Amino acid sequence: MGPENQSSLSEFLLLGLPIRPGQQRGFFTLFLGMYLTTVLGNLLIILLIRLDSRLHTPMYFFLSHLAFSDISLSSVTVPKMLTNMQTRQQSISYVGCMAQMYCFILFVCIDNFLLAVMAYDRYVAICHPLRYTTIMREGLCVLLVAGSWIVSCGTALTHTLLLVRLSFCAENTISHFFCDLAALLKLSCSDISLNELIIFTEGGMVLFLPLGVILGSYVYIGIIILRVPSTVKLFKAFSTCGSHLFVVSLYYGTVASIYFFSSSLGSKDIIASVMYTVVTPMLNPFIYSLRNRDIKQALKIFVNRVSF
Repeated sequence: MGPENQSSLSEFLLLGLPIRPGQQRGFFTLFLGMYLTTVLGNLLIILLIRLDSRLHTPMYFFLSHLAFSDISLSSVTVPKMLTNMQTRQQSISYVGCMAQMYCFILFVCIDNFLLAVMAYDRYVAICHPLRYTTIMREGLCVLLVAGSWIVSCGTALTHTLLLVRLSFCAENTISHFFCDLAALLKLSCSDISLNELIIFTEGGMVLFLPLGVILGSYVYIGIIILRVPSTVKLFKAFSTCGSHLFVVSLYYGTVASIYFFSSSLGSKDIIASVMYTVVTPMLNPFIYSLRNRDIKQALKIFVNRVSF
């Protein structure tokens, strides 16, 4: 059977999560609750940062953008997954599939860069406290966020354009719950060597460059922390860094396992995808914000104001 050109391919079929039909309702309720928690939690963080002038600092500026990115990342995949689980209709149009893949890559990349920017901000705050306001000025913060968006848009656009030029076989079933790049490449009848090269080069840069910044920042932070004589300050600093590094390890570990070892993982790809598209965005408000004293005070003031 000859290959079918992408111009005549009207839709794909998403197999969804590997769960039994009798478990559909339970998983639907679970993921709906997790998605609502993600949206409401991150929206609350953005609202508090906007309303409280004490939170108008570089760290919370980056955090608000991370919260928006987490909402967007979950909204790209989870609503469609929930709709398919409820209606049992697994189809997605060709254009919708390409748009979903583009937005997914976009917000994954933005998350990568924002995590690196936040690690750099903490490095400056701990290692150069007297020069913090001079280094992390408003212009630099805006430039870092804008650069993250520009590079992420370019990366997503590159992968999308390279995928659009490919032809697909008559088989249009995607063994995933969203239009993942690796899953789509497996359906192509064309030569995907260029796509794979870009994934390993550009994708490696997007993943490992921010990861290098994060690890480098925390190495210097660790050196400074070890020189602090106060046990209380030492424990507090290690606790904050430990939470951040846990999320970084979870996020980068699952992403790397999919795009660099997907052929050997099989169905574990979907489990890893659920971790960084559903679980991690839901946990971020609790890990980065709700344990923070400033956020708690801002939340208390907001609740009192609304109640009054």
